[in-house]
Amino acid sequence: MLRLLAGLLLVFVGAVHAAGPVVVLEIEGAIGPASADYLERSLASAVEREASLVVIEIDTPGGLDTSMRHMIKDILASPIPIAMYVAPSGARAASAGVYMLYASHIAAMAPGTNLGAATPVQIGLTPPAPQPADEPRKGDKADKADGKDGKDSGKAVPRNEESMRAKQVNDAAAYLRGLAQMRGRNAEWAERAVRESVSLSAEEAVKEKVVDLMATDRTQLLAQLDGRSVSIAGSERKLQTKDAAVVELLPDWRTRLLGIITNPTVAMILMLIGVYGILFEFYNPGFVAPGVIGGIALLTGLLSLHLLPIDYAGLALMLLGIGFMVAEAFLPSFGILGIGGVVAFVFGGILLIDTDAPGFGLPIAAVVGAAAGSFAIIAAIGMLAARARTQPVVSGREHMVGATGVVLDTDTAQTFARVQGEMWQVQSSTPLAAGERVRVTGIDGLILTVVPDQPEPKGA
Repeated sequence: MLRLLAGLLLVFVGAVHAAGPVVVLEIEGAIGPASADYLERSLASAVEREASLVVIEIDTPGGLDTSMRHMIKDILASPIPIAMYVAPSGARAASAGVYMLYASHIAAMAPGTNLGAATPVQIGLTPPAPQPADEPRKGDKADKADGKDGKDSGKAVPRNEESMRAKQVNDAAAYLRGLAQMRGRNAEWAERAVRESVSLSAEEAVKEKVVDLMATDRTQLLAQLDGRSVSIAGSERKLQTKDAAVVELLPDWRTRLLGIITNPTVAMILMLIGVYGILFEFYNPGFVAPGVIGGIALLTGLLSLHLLPIDYAGLALMLLGIGFMVAEAFLPSFGILGIGGVVAFVFGGILLIDTDAPGFGLPIAAVVGAAAGSFAIIAAIGMLAARARTQPVVSGREHMVGATGVVLDTDTAQTFARVQGEMWQVQSSTPLAAGERVRVTGIDGLILTVVPDQPEPKGA
């Protein structure tokens, strides 16, 4: 009986501690809002599946700082161990990828991959030149400057741009160094990756203790991780990956759609479609379709800009430029408003995206093309409007004056005549007879003033 109970107890304990599945995610391309949303939803799904390990196969040139930090927060808060795996061969983890690699519980790389170049990049700012570790940096000297006389031991105080650059680099270096210390990885190389934009191959990264191991493929990675202990929420957990089931959670339609609309070029085009669609609906009430399409496009474009790091001055310039180009079609400015609108639109487009992260730049060609297309549309509308002014009037009060008709009935108190196929009440200072032709000389409300239409004498 005791042996039976002991056997049942062992079976029960084995069932409780049975290894959960290994969830595999795939992050490829620039890190952005779509990547952050994908990681957050996938980690929640992994928790629901009671996964024992999450493997993130990554290949990225970098991306947005805000999205990267959001993803790192999710990694640090994950109750499931996360292995960041730079794969396949030829992949890289540059810039934001380095931070994510350092934040993960396990860092691995495939042969033929590389990581590094973690210097923050911003529009108008270039990475600082590499400096020896024992040589004081210019930004550090600037912090000791007097500020009044602009002197610090013979060296000039950096400009505001250089000071801001130094703050960004120092912040990024401290952030990555903190992650390295948390995971027990090479903190000195982490700081060099930020300050000097250095890179490492997979073999060098393992040797420098920047990553934990190197694996040819996913199968070899799981084999090497089996039995490895990781620290989760202050407690050690032993991985059981040898015979664990593998579940792939690849990017779905939502992630792909979010990746498309958060492309700065697509966001700009959506904004243009939205503005012109709504304007067309205002000028032509009742068409419905332009208003519906424009409203959807405008709201989608605003959502995209909300998720992207934009410069509101650039957005204001773009909207001002669109307003000038629209006004050109209706105001006699002799092209000044149109040219000013194109200039404002181009400058606004250049300033719109407040980052130079890979994959999130707004090409100058796209901005110039959109401005030229907008100006062409407005110019075409202006030409059609000018041509319409020279055409004869075909409706309204002016069209009725001078028209001819035939008197229908004179026996009642009111006299009616058929003018241009419609029956009108008419009045005249001279008596009218049924069937008599009349000519309209004026309109008083809904009553036409007419006179007999006398034919011109022959030979006149």
